[in-house]
Amino acid sequence: MSNTKHGVALVTGASSGIGLATARALQREGYRVFGTSRKAVPDAASGMTMLVCDVTDEESVRRMVADVVSQAGRIDLLVNNAGSGLIGGAEESSVDQAKTLFEVNVFGVMRVSNEVLPVMRRQGGGRIINMSSVVGFLPSPFSALYSSTKHAIEGYSESLDHEVRTDGIRVLLVEPAFTRTSFEQNATQPDRMLGIYDKARASMNAVWNSAIEAGDAPESVAATVVSAAAATSPKLRYPAGKRARRLHLLRRLVPSSAFDQSLRKQMNLPV
Repeated sequence: MSNTKHGVALVTGASSGIGLATARALQREGYRVFGTSRKAVPDAASGMTMLVCDVTDEESVRRMVADVVSQAGRIDLLVNNAGSGLIGGAEESSVDQAKTLFEVNVFGVMRVSNEVLPVMRRQGGGRIINMSSVVGFLPSPFSALYSSTKHAIEGYSESLDHEVRTDGIRVLLVEPAFTRTSFEQNATQPDRMLGIYDKARASMNAVWNSAIEAGDAPESVAATVVSAAAATSPKLRYPAGKRARRLHLLRRLVPSSAFDQSLRKQMNLPV
């Protein structure tokens, strides 16, 4: 990156939550920040520019990236944060609903990255940070499809990083655990709910609500993004917060059978 203190940063999904906190944190670090949202919103802070972009629409993405380059001349940092949630049994969602989720969480990341990569290549480098989750390396009962999108982003990011590293571009992952945002309230409900899952689904919603209330502040995740953006010798994965770091360690060290039992206990599922 040309200058991590005064570069140009693009943050998708920056109208609220982790995206907004990240945009503000990068601005404080000295970046010129462009944020995106699906609908027009006022600039969130002095010096930050908000642009309309639907990451599921290739032409919308193309216009947005061209607008940033027209105004700033370059893009040093891309934070792919835009995403949607889905809570319910895997069997309760149609394939069409699963496709809709992947359009935002996976293909949206690909669309924006594909438009930004040539910009970074022309300028001789850059950094892409993709917002993953602890459920990108953990199982997540009753959010299997959401977890699948994050697993996909993990594989995509790690592979892409190897492909573009010779161009001076790095691709990194930030992996939050539960964060105090409106994620659960905004999560999509299954489009074909089944009575057999009612009790377990309700229990899981309660677990998620409780965990989010006690979760990390969005600013904690934003601080991790800033660290990843500034690292001179970056790591591929950056767990965000104590709980995420602990889960990362446990996943690697605890025997699979013990981890399985612990996870089911935490999720109020029969062990």
